[in-house]
Amino acid sequence: MRWFETRGPVYPEDNYVVARTDEVSDFVNRLEKGRYIVLFAPRQTGKTTFFRRAMDILPTEAYLPIQIDFQASNNLEPSDFYEGLYEDIREEIEKIFQRRAISPPEALRQLLDDTKITNHLSMRRFFGKLSNCLEHHYNGQRVVLIIDEFDGIPRNIVSDFLYSLRHIYLSGRNRCPHSVGIVGVKSITQLNYDRSISPFNIQDEFKLPNFTLDQVRELLSQYTDEVGQPFASAVIEAIHKQTAGQPVLVNRFGQILTEEMGIPKSEPITMEHFSKAHGQLLREQNTHTEHLVTNIRRDRRFEALLMKIASYDEGVAFNLYNDLISELATYGVIAEGADGLCEIVNPIYHYCIMQAFKPIVNGLEQEYLPENTRAGFQDYLTPDGQLQLEALLDNFRDFIARAGFKILQVPETPQEYVGQHLLFAYLSQFVQVVGGTMYLEVQTGRGRMDILILHNQKKYIVETKIWGGDTRYQAGKAQLAAYIKLKKAVEGYYVVFDHRKEPEPRVETETLDGLTIRSYVIPVIQGRPSS
Repeated sequence: MRWFETRGPVYPEDNYVVARTDEVSDFVNRLEKGRYIVLFAPRQTGKTTFFRRAMDILPTEAYLPIQIDFQASNNLEPSDFYEGLYEDIREEIEKIFQRRAISPPEALRQLLDDTKITNHLSMRRFFGKLSNCLEHHYNGQRVVLIIDEFDGIPRNIVSDFLYSLRHIYLSGRNRCPHSVGIVGVKSITQLNYDRSISPFNIQDEFKLPNFTLDQVRELLSQYTDEVGQPFASAVIEAIHKQTAGQPVLVNRFGQILTEEMGIPKSEPITMEHFSKAHGQLLREQNTHTEHLVTNIRRDRRFEALLMKIASYDEGVAFNLYNDLISELATYGVIAEGADGLCEIVNPIYHYCIMQAFKPIVNGLEQEYLPENTRAGFQDYLTPDGQLQLEALLDNFRDFIARAGFKILQVPETPQEYVGQHLLFAYLSQFVQVVGGTMYLEVQTGRGRMDILILHNQKKYIVETKIWGGDTRYQAGKAQLAAYIKLKKAVEGYYVVFDHRKEPEPRVETETLDGLTIRSYVIPVIQGRPSS
């Protein structure tokens, strides 16, 4: 039986695989046309699996597909880099002939024996000789060169290397390589360290998107076809929404649900199962989320930018000329929305971002609850074990007032977002104590953060944002009401933090579209009072 894979390239004989038929066909079509293609996408998006599939379907009678990678090349001296490049190319050519069960022409064997590549110029001459050899001794086969992990190329080599490929591309139709695919994380612009005119302005950019909902459905249906265990349609939609189709996260859900939870194969996989799997994924440490957290911690300025994207309705323009935005987009943390604004890619990333920037200890934990508390957070359960979220949030409002200027002393937290960090930490601790589950449901990737709490098979939604005027405040209530109805939740709460010099605290309970919304406008103190 096949399995869901998260640790590297996937193979159809071993793993459930999204065929990406349309994307592969487009990529192969560009290779056959002789394009020099760049395919840049964040790590663990399936790039290696994708281009290997493309190389496998190139017609063997017409093409000699050579695959190499620069992953271990970053610290090499130029002479060592080019020597290794030649050995990799030679080894790949020999493997091709072995797979085809034929002997290479003697002229080709001789060329490989006589060649030495020591720099970009000798590399260019080698490809010219290789082209002549294939033209006269191997049916005119055309070389397709795919370079994986291209951003591992040594910095002092990248410009001359790309100029040489550009020179080859412009040399005419019978060039060698006929087509090139450059695969990596960083773009040519980011690799052009001296910020000079691009050495590779002939590139054909290819975007490899995350899985669509239909592709997630295709992947999971392969398991169902083999095992007979169906996924509820709501589960498939929830997986896609929480991951935005990110391949590793989708496959991780598959692993948890089909291998780790022990769900009897005779039972369908339901939303109750999904909720448990989702909680496990958020709690665990895995390579993918560890990479995410490592990347967003590289620069302390990332926190303010990401929180602004998530907290303000007006958003942040997606501008790749801005170094911070460009870097976060390279890491796959943010993307451009349909309206040209930055969006956090998926709710799981948003949750990880909040956890990463939340102080381990904010210094106010002992003040969360009033002095007359009897059983801590257990006070906010009814006698029959149901959540009393209204009372819990009333206490949070009072806690912010009790703490006063001390909230400004929360370590390494931008004052503008301290309210949301504290609410997230407060609810996280509560949910942990009462045995519930909490995750984020980011609607547009910016401007609002919907916290979904699950407890005893009931859903509670807390939406939080920063005050942006009365019009947006009122519109947020209507948005929340529509979302409560969509999620079939039992209660909805709206928490808005007011950072103005003269804030207007509010607590309102209203009925909108038959649903009860309790809203809070909570002032956030602007500074420590003078003595």
